[in-house]
Order: sequence, then structure tokens, then C-alpha cells
Amino acid sequence: MMTMRLQRFGTKKKPTYRIVVMDSKKARQSQALDMLGTYSPLGEPAGVKLDLKRANEWIAKGCRPSSTVQSLLDKLAKPKKPARDAKA
Repeated sequence: MMTMRLQRFGTKKKPTYRIVVMDSKKARQSQALDMLGTYSPLGEPAGVKLDLKRANEWIAKGCRPSSTVQSLLDKLAKPKKPARDAKA
């Protein structure tokens, strides 16, 4: 079964991740089938770059995203609300 999950890169205490598609039985640092984007959790706000079109194509083929990747997909797919002006 194919999964969409994070693959860790970066240095000690400064992680960056690639969002990849790979076989669910392979180790985290194994060869990935496809690299869909990157996730950098340390920025304010956290930086996510993801090709939603290719991610949706993989999901349509039966690929399951991990829980973390699913939450990132939900955040990116949700339309952003306009900021409300504070009227006091």
C-alpha cells in the first residue's frame, strides 16, 4: 500500500521535511516514488509548499496520507478567511 508521509531532513534540532509518496512497509529514509513538497515546522508561521494537484492524483490512485500530512492537506485546501477589523 502506498502512503503519503514525511521524510526528515535537516540538522539536529532544525528539522525540515519532504512530503513524499512511498511504500508503507519501507523505512522512513528509503527511496521515495514521488516528492510532492516540503514542510518546515520551525518558521512562524510554519512553511508548507505542496503540489495539491499531484497530491490529489495520488489520493485518487489509492494512496493514503499519514495523519500529519492529512492535517497539512486540510490546512492548505481550506480557503483563508479575511482578517476582521477590530472596531472598538
